[in-house]
Amino acid sequence: MRYAGDMKRNLTLKDVAHAANVSEMTASRALRNVADVSEATRKKVTDAAAELGYVPNQIAGALASNKVNLVGVVIPSVKSYVFSEVLDGISSTLKQSQLRPVFGLTDYDLDQEAEVIRDMLAWRPAGLIVAGLEHSPATRKMLHATDTPVVEIMDVDGDAIDCCVGISHFQAGYDMALAIAEKGHRIVGFLGTKMPLDFRATKRLDGFTAGLKSKGIELIDQELYSSGSTVRKGKESTAAMLGRHPNLDCIYCSTDVIAIGAVMHCMAANISIPDQLAIAGFNALSMAEGLPIDLATTDSLRFDIGKTAAEIILQRNQPSASQNSKRITFTPAVKQGNSI
Repeated sequence: MRYAGDMKRNLTLKDVAHAANVSEMTASRALRNVADVSEATRKKVTDAAAELGYVPNQIAGALASNKVNLVGVVIPSVKSYVFSEVLDGISSTLKQSQLRPVFGLTDYDLDQEAEVIRDMLAWRPAGLIVAGLEHSPATRKMLHATDTPVVEIMDVDGDAIDCCVGISHFQAGYDMALAIAEKGHRIVGFLGTKMPLDFRATKRLDGFTAGLKSKGIELIDQELYSSGSTVRKGKESTAAMLGRHPNLDCIYCSTDVIAIGAVMHCMAANISIPDQLAIAGFNALSMAEGLPIDLATTDSLRFDIGKTAAEIILQRNQPSASQNSKRITFTPAVKQGNSI
């Protein structure tokens, strides 16, 4: 027990072993969940560790096993509603194991991504999950050189380092263009956020443009900006685009957040949806369920992508696991709603 004024020191495995009245070897094996420790002994050791507030020295463990029980997750932002479901899918899968996720943010900056990945790999994690397929040359070298299992997520339109799990954003944009064309819309604009830094949004725009062209339709206008997705920005951009093209009959937005802003502008300006202006988004965010209309969108299957990526990491950490590369492509369907 520590008393006020005592000099603090880090608790050691020896302290836990003493409190549990077992050897240090037994305490170590119990805390590492080794199979040949009885449940009674394991409970005695874990109870002692909890009572003392003992935290294992993962650096020391890494020196012995050459890795720590952490999975690095590299994503652009936590401000976006998009990546919370990805993290949820990863966490829900890893919690069944001894591996735990830690995440780093890149803000869609490839140089910052390189720094985050370099720091994470220095810890020799059990796995690395990275959003996107586009990286700086320095990052690609690190990812090719590491023996840490790497899974790139969210996208399959490009060359993967090893394993990747995601959707074709080009196809998602293309399919939405066909759905909009089938509804008879011909004067179409596009609102995009975090562009051109968000490669996946750019691919959706490319697919959308190609889909329109396949139906003899040209994209009449586009407003691209580098800041993040906000409802306010969606309202302002919709007003600006309608100011340039009063006869516009459809807007496709790179995210549901922007599309919600477009809906808000229409409500304030007494513009009927979809009779006067059709609106479509992307991601199938739950926040759009509060709208008075059923927003047309595409479910990007974020939870499933995160879950599958974590499953690959767990498989790769099995002693006899196959090291073959995998490309897992989910196929999202367009949800037409009643806004187009």
